[in-house]
Amino acid sequence: MALPITYNLRNVVIRWRSTLATIIGIALVVAVFVLVQALAVGLEKSASNTGDPRNVMIVRKGSTAESSSMVSLEQFQTLHYWPEIARDAAGKPIVSADVLTLISQPRIDGKGEANVSVRGLTPMGMELRPQVTLVAGRWFTPGKREVAVSSRLARRFARFHIGNQYRTAGNTFTVVGEFDGGNTAFDSEVWMDADEARAIFDRQSYSSVLVRAVSPAAALAISAKIDTDKRLPLRADSEVKYYSEQTSTALPIKILGNFLATAMSIGAVFAAMNTMYASVGARTREIGTLRVLGFRRRTILAGFILEGALLAAIGGVLGCLLSLPLHGYSTGTMSFNTFSETVFQFRITPWLACKGILFAITVGILGSLLPAIRAARLPVIASLKSV
Repeated sequence: MALPITYNLRNVVIRWRSTLATIIGIALVVAVFVLVQALAVGLEKSASNTGDPRNVMIVRKGSTAESSSMVSLEQFQTLHYWPEIARDAAGKPIVSADVLTLISQPRIDGKGEANVSVRGLTPMGMELRPQVTLVAGRWFTPGKREVAVSSRLARRFARFHIGNQYRTAGNTFTVVGEFDGGNTAFDSEVWMDADEARAIFDRQSYSSVLVRAVSPAAALAISAKIDTDKRLPLRADSEVKYYSEQTSTALPIKILGNFLATAMSIGAVFAAMNTMYASVGARTREIGTLRVLGFRRRTILAGFILEGALLAAIGGVLGCLLSLPLHGYSTGTMSFNTFSETVFQFRITPWLACKGILFAITVGILGSLLPAIRAARLPVIASLKSV
């Protein structure tokens, strides 16, 4: 068995032109496959990073997202002083009522407009989100039509730099600060005062309430009390769990990625098959010689399949390396939950790279299978007589 494998390995080097063409073709297919999947991984990672395990998110029962939720002022007051809610050093409950709405703003490249999520927060809102840090300017002052903008949004929209002003809902807003959302869903938001947002956007209620529980047991107690209190048609979940479930935006990208991978893999299989058929045709006499030396058909079959798998594996590794420069690259798409711009990063994980290499090896094996069978079945005498 050693000789045919050595023979196949040496052929990879000697016939380097066809080898290189096969490797590059598979590498490009794998690079596209990995990058499309990295989009979905980035979206999921952004959602899973969001939230604090100590926090409880409260929204209207039956709502699938904050944008479709309503929590009345009376309900907020009922929740506000529950003993299960933690308090700060001054004895104030650590709870925030938020308003989530959408505005349309022009992109920085001049290519149209897109919806942006605006979150109104009550004073405790920032303390409840420790992963968000101010990186430039200052936080907004309630009542002055001021906002703070995610740094990533500022790089994507025309009027979101500090000192810029924009108009919406008949009011002019001034950007006074930029914040870093820590690779969370908050990187896709503009922040302002909650009650100011309610007044400007004509909202009679809040969108959600975020509270910090005294302990994990208290968090469960808050959820149980809301479930049993008929005055509160609400539901409560861990903030981490809530955002982890908000990943439907990644599903269409995953479907697209799998569709592209399937279409491209079919093309790659035929390309590999064509290359291997040509290789078998060029080595007919060599195959006949191997048969005369006593090597069995299954040995020759295995050798050619291993050759195709090896070329594909090299192409897979090269494809992963080609995709690596985009790891961490920031981009955006429309969220199917909020219909607003969602900012996230390409995430090429070790498991995703392994999937890319396994995908390449599968393409190589399928592409070399039929040519390998043909090589193994070549008649010995006809092979030796070929030119």
